[in-house]
Amino acid sequence: MATKKEKKTLFVRVDEENFEKVLQKASEIIKKGGTVAFPTETVYGLGANGLAPEAVKKIFEAKKRPSGNPLSLLVHSKEEVARVTQNIPEKALKLMEVFWPGPLTLVLEKAELVPALTSGNLGTIGVRMPDNPVPLELIKRAGVPLAAPSANLSGRPSPSTAAHVRTDLEGRIDMIIDGGSVEIGLESTVLDLTDKVPTLLRPGAIGLDELEALIGKIKIGYQDSGRAEKGFEKKGGQKYGHYTPKTPLLLVEGKNEAVFLKIAELVRLFQKNGQPAGLLLSEEGATSLFSEGIVLSSRLSETEVPEELRFVLGPATKPAEAAKKLFEGLRSLEEKKPAVIIADGAFSLKGPGRALLNRLREAATKSIEG
Repeated sequence: MATKKEKKTLFVRVDEENFEKVLQKASEIIKKGGTVAFPTETVYGLGANGLAPEAVKKIFEAKKRPSGNPLSLLVHSKEEVARVTQNIPEKALKLMEVFWPGPLTLVLEKAELVPALTSGNLGTIGVRMPDNPVPLELIKRAGVPLAAPSANLSGRPSPSTAAHVRTDLEGRIDMIIDGGSVEIGLESTVLDLTDKVPTLLRPGAIGLDELEALIGKIKIGYQDSGRAEKGFEKKGGQKYGHYTPKTPLLLVEGKNEAVFLKIAELVRLFQKNGQPAGLLLSEEGATSLFSEGIVLSSRLSETEVPEELRFVLGPATKPAEAAKKLFEGLRSLEEKKPAVIIADGAFSLKGPGRALLNRLREAATKSIEG
């Protein structure tokens, strides 16, 4: 009998010329109860028929995902939402009108049609319409909503390229569609609309301010360095931790100069003990720590941190650019096998900056004030 590692995974690069052929093959796999990884605008997803328990079970097996952890469903139209949910509130309709297709998952009361395995035995289910032609066409051709968590092994950083998916899941799933790098690089914003006051379960590219401007007051319901409000219930895939690199990660938060000085101090401390450090930095951090024009105690040398152990995400003032490369940076640095990864947390909280910092906090072994 073939083991999970012996499964043959079809790897295909999709483009305009072969789009029809690739999507036809992928839809056939879904219809037969198989698993297909594909790009979305957020991260790569691993899809299967969300209404068929045996197909959904293959997602859990491939990802080594703990049973009972709820999945969300991807749909290709607003009308399809009524098929898998019930008692849809007016606020949900407003949000769909403005933000769909896009990086927003709405947690609603589930319909009886949705299997308990898909919803994690909860009475709710997350639904989203992705802003990418590959999953939209795949859902349409397969004729079913897709259960589609991120296409990575459970607990690993989410995949922003098909190569990341291949590293984690080749031999464990039926097909990988390579659509290039994703646009956003962070998972969707997750908003629970099943209570009178909506609850933000996970920050993403669509910020709290944008949501509240449309539907009013929203509670914070995610655990983020003690920032969650009391009494929140974990839903929509938030039951277990995510974003964990293999290498211990120290996150340094605070104002720019204080953060950079603390990073330099930590690098030298580890260096003294013969432990090389990898650095995950903003452009400002890289300049402050390595520019020849900087005459500060924070400046580091090539000996202390060679270039291959540095990964620059982007400008601290433009977190959308930095967020796109976050998971790539975590994976890239851990492949170099430093003793520790030290991350620069001095990013602006504007736009997706709050989501970027949330993911860094989730990945961190320890957070330190600069």
